[in-house]
Amino acid sequence: MLDFAIDVAYRAGALIRAGAEREITYEPKQHADVVTEVDRASEALIVGAIRARYPDHAIVAEEGSGVSMASPYTWLIDPLDGTLNFLHGLPIFAVSIALLAYNEPLLGVVYDPMRNELFYAERGKGAFLNGRRLHVSRTSALARSLLSSGLPYDRFTQPDNNLTELTYLAMLVQDIRRPGSAALDLCAVAAGRTDGHWELGLKPWDVAAGGLIAREAGATVTDWQGGEWRPLGSDRIVATNGLIHAELLAALAAARRQREQNPMSDTISPRS
Repeated sequence: MLDFAIDVAYRAGALIRAGAEREITYEPKQHADVVTEVDRASEALIVGAIRARYPDHAIVAEEGSGVSMASPYTWLIDPLDGTLNFLHGLPIFAVSIALLAYNEPLLGVVYDPMRNELFYAERGKGAFLNGRRLHVSRTSALARSLLSSGLPYDRFTQPDNNLTELTYLAMLVQDIRRPGSAALDLCAVAAGRTDGHWELGLKPWDVAAGGLIAREAGATVTDWQGGEWRPLGSDRIVATNGLIHAELLAALAAARRQREQNPMSDTISPRS
């Protein structure tokens, strides 16, 4: 099944790469959330391949073309993670494919078609990038760490929108990146390119593959309270090299307390 998922990811990536070379039509879902014709074409390719090969498997796909059924196996598909980047010509986006067995991650594949980087993992067998085994970084202090994060689509009207946490953490670490693809952000932790990632407002297809890849590379992956991470259980994730995990959780908790004591009053709706 891993070989199958890798093959499908390569095929979807080729479709996306070709789409990046032409003008694309899109539709807004929210102000900061859009869907393009390439998202839908990639999803159709992936879902069609899974239905042909594994007709008794359930499929949950971002754009809604999945298959609902009682099955021990569920595929979680993000056909184009980082759609806004893709639409603007910023080459940071990926195909994300995960398979759950009894609601636990079994395998994950994240393919970056612009860099031809294939991240993949199977539970209990390690994580790999283009055949090279991955290991998390060895940074041992939050003060020396490079982190990544993201912002939820409803940040304009939702006070719990990660802005307080971003501001708070920015003064505690070396720096913070916001690349715009949760799947690739988690793979960066797996590859030791960053020391940790935290985010909220996520969907299962955003993080199922990347979360497993990070964990198989040695990362500690939890929710924001340090509880067990499950793709179907929470919209919040913290993934680190393990060495800075307790510090990052403590900092996030301190930021939450700060927000509760001084609620944000400047959330605004975007101009049309």
